[in-house]
Amino acid sequence: MTFSKKSLWLLFLTLTLTLVLAACGGDKKEETDNGGTSNNNEGSQSEGSEKAAEAGGDLIIAELSDASSLDPHGSNDVSSSNVQGNIYETLVVRDANGDLAPGLAESWTQVDDLTWEFKLRTGVTFHDGEAFNADAVKKNFDRVLDPDVGSPRAFLYEMVTEVKVVDETTVQFVTEYPFSPLLAHLTHNGGGIISPKSIDDDYAAMTGDTAAGSVIGTNPVGTGPFKFVSWTPGNEIKLEKNADYWGTPAHVDTVTIKVVPEMATRVAELQSGNAHIIGTVEPNQVANVNASGVATVDETPSTSLTYIGFNTQKAPFDNKLVRQAISKAIDRQTLIDGIYEGYGIPAISPLSPGIFGYTEDVTPTNYDIEEAKALLAEAGYADGFKTTLWTNDNPARQNVAVVLQDALKQLNIDVSIEVMEFGAYLEKTAAGEHDMFILGWSNATGDADYGLYALFHSSQHGDPGNRSFYSNTEVDELLNAGRREADQDARLGIYTDAIKMISDDAPMAFVLHPSILTGVSDKVSGFRVTSDSMYHLKDVKISQ
Repeated sequence: MTFSKKSLWLLFLTLTLTLVLAACGGDKKEETDNGGTSNNNEGSQSEGSEKAAEAGGDLIIAELSDASSLDPHGSNDVSSSNVQGNIYETLVVRDANGDLAPGLAESWTQVDDLTWEFKLRTGVTFHDGEAFNADAVKKNFDRVLDPDVGSPRAFLYEMVTEVKVVDETTVQFVTEYPFSPLLAHLTHNGGGIISPKSIDDDYAAMTGDTAAGSVIGTNPVGTGPFKFVSWTPGNEIKLEKNADYWGTPAHVDTVTIKVVPEMATRVAELQSGNAHIIGTVEPNQVANVNASGVATVDETPSTSLTYIGFNTQKAPFDNKLVRQAISKAIDRQTLIDGIYEGYGIPAISPLSPGIFGYTEDVTPTNYDIEEAKALLAEAGYADGFKTTLWTNDNPARQNVAVVLQDALKQLNIDVSIEVMEFGAYLEKTAAGEHDMFILGWSNATGDADYGLYALFHSSQHGDPGNRSFYSNTEVDELLNAGRREADQDARLGIYTDAIKMISDDAPMAFVLHPSILTGVSDKVSGFRVTSDSMYHLKDVKISQ
């Protein structure tokens, strides 16, 4: 039997995330798996390559965009999380198979429907010498949930009513209602544990115009395998090996993450040996990299959604018929084949295949330009209108913007495209200054709650994720119910209803689930990138 590329993509993603979700079923027995943390797994390179590699050296990574903040409680973008994830650690992690595994917590028990108890690792210290213990855990989650901090990741833990210190190595999380995905949420980088001294210093700096994160966001201190050295915004971030790491230390001495916006320059850096890893490889560069003889492109199926968002609080996008019309003007498969060269699949909902809550029991928004014209006429815009479409410095998204601009000419919609630096882009879309925008959302937990609550609940407008400023009380009620329902079959039904309602309201056009394309030097072994685009660097070695 012959499988197409897309069939293999779906099969791989479904099998991977089936393993993830099997671990999220809310089993109440004590978790005793000691299979290691997400920073302690074998990489994707061959065993022979690993043996040939050596310890030490400076691992150089060339990235499209700079981080926006190094505060794990203060940012929610992939560029930031990729740095943070190697400095900070979480209580629970996912191993290379996607299964829940011990992180800074060695084990856990569900005491009752509302209480989870965690036994913490001993002998762990932060990079500044502070001790990791139950008090540090409590201080971190109290900060995430502090309204004065205004964390965009508070939604991950807003069901937590109290974090109790039982003793130095034992902590309990008490939730307002039974919350099945709590363990999955604790794997998210938003639960990264910061030095308590850093938290105190950050609070002390929160005076006048100085907002939360001024200390932590520029001088991060965690327990992870790498320590922060320096950050020159717009240029590079430097990390160094944590020689006192509680687990097996990293192999490389330092990591340099360079900001290289131009794709051709990133490829040249990889081919010349001036970079070992490059992010966001454009599909039209895959063959070039693979033919170089010195590097290959790692293709990882993603749980990410690329979407076109509408500001539902601005005319004419406050009219769902307009939103539906634009969504129907997008020829998704042609766009994927043309811009992404087949590295992705069309999105029929906000959730990718394999995510808990994904359903095919929804009517896909198929390309139909005549129906789009009829919808626009029904909305009172038969003659079209002028608008703007924002995108960031991601070349593929810029190409999507051009294709959409051309497609909407058929609806007499005159679109001006504005491209901006990623940090400014996030700030302005969070403030609701846009008309339309193109962005992505990676599902880091494998659960529908993460893929729907932040993007569509009315309490999450702006920075937390709902940049469409979408509000629907019925959707809110369904998403609230999905969080509170312990029965997994019942949760599936709730999320199916929510997805159908969201799809009809069309606060965004679901475009595709793209593959993650990362260029990796043949000198590198032990590197792993996960389906939520996170880099795991601890096991990387560089051959000379």
